[in-house]
Amino acid sequence: MSKDLQQQPQSEEVDLGQLFKLVGNMFDRLFRFVGNIFKSILSVIIFIIKAVLNNFKIIVISMVIAGVIGYAFEKAKQPVYTSSMLVKPYFDSKFQLVTNINYYNALIADKDFKQLGNLFKIEEDFANEILEFEINPGPETENDRILEYEEFIKQVDSTRATEIYFDRFIENRSIYSGSVYEIGVKSFKKDIFRSLEEGLNSTFTNTYSVKKMEKRDSLIAIDKNRIISSLQQVDSLKNVYIKVMQEESSSKNAGTITLTDGMSLVQERVDTKEYELLDKELQLRQQLSRLESQKVEEDVFFDTLSSFQDVGSEYSSLWSKFSLIFPLITFVILTMAFFMKKLIRFVNSYED
Repeated sequence: MSKDLQQQPQSEEVDLGQLFKLVGNMFDRLFRFVGNIFKSILSVIIFIIKAVLNNFKIIVISMVIAGVIGYAFEKAKQPVYTSSMLVKPYFDSKFQLVTNINYYNALIADKDFKQLGNLFKIEEDFANEILEFEINPGPETENDRILEYEEFIKQVDSTRATEIYFDRFIENRSIYSGSVYEIGVKSFKKDIFRSLEEGLNSTFTNTYSVKKMEKRDSLIAIDKNRIISSLQQVDSLKNVYIKVMQEESSSKNAGTITLTDGMSLVQERVDTKEYELLDKELQLRQQLSRLESQKVEEDVFFDTLSSFQDVGSEYSSLWSKFSLIFPLITFVILTMAFFMKKLIRFVNSYED
């Protein structure tokens, strides 16, 4: 019995030792595997560097020639001009605006410049000069984003609102989330942009926006009639209180009543609450003024915050810098070609 007890701890120690040994071997293999990966990556990098160094003169001369050719292409290509305008849509006309901008680009892609010219009321030759329309959210500050986030949180259930953070809200916004939009146009003709404004202005009008504006006007009319009715009631009460005050002021005994036994009583004055009536009238008139202001401020489907320039500015981007792009492409192609050549030689020598 005692021998069995002695053998049991020894066997457990052997099992633990084997377990630790297996774990150690596993980590050793893992480290070797990761090390081999890094060595392979380093070998490939060195292989590429050697291919570049061995053919350095050819690569440099080819890049210089490509740069000269790219510079010649830059000077030969027709310049592109761009201009932009800022607009603020109302009554959800921004949906129609985005749709129409995509439609204009589709017409350009299909080379249907006749239809494009009809939409913008310009000649077909001028429409043929237009390259692209763009629409992007307008400029906004961090405070604008915070106010937009707070307005969104007010419309969400309180339980759900705790799960929506500011950063997540900003990431999930789309082109339709903004209130101000920047419309950009690229064209070969530098003075065409002003003539496009009339056509762009018509893109905001659609049946949905018209109905929404009519609904807004109907609600304003209802609120206005309610406020006017309340003002009339306040005026009626004011007339009644004025009459009461006149009667009190004309009392001969100045509010004192004498009884038959010679005793006198003081008559209480009627509490007319003139201040409360005046305060209520001011509140109603302020509400009426706000309704009138809202109708005046939003009586159109959009406001133009800034118009197109008379003459567009020349457009330039990194992809149009052929003097840089061509040498870079040449470098990559030659490097890969010399690398593949060196790799093929290595494979052939490896088989031998």
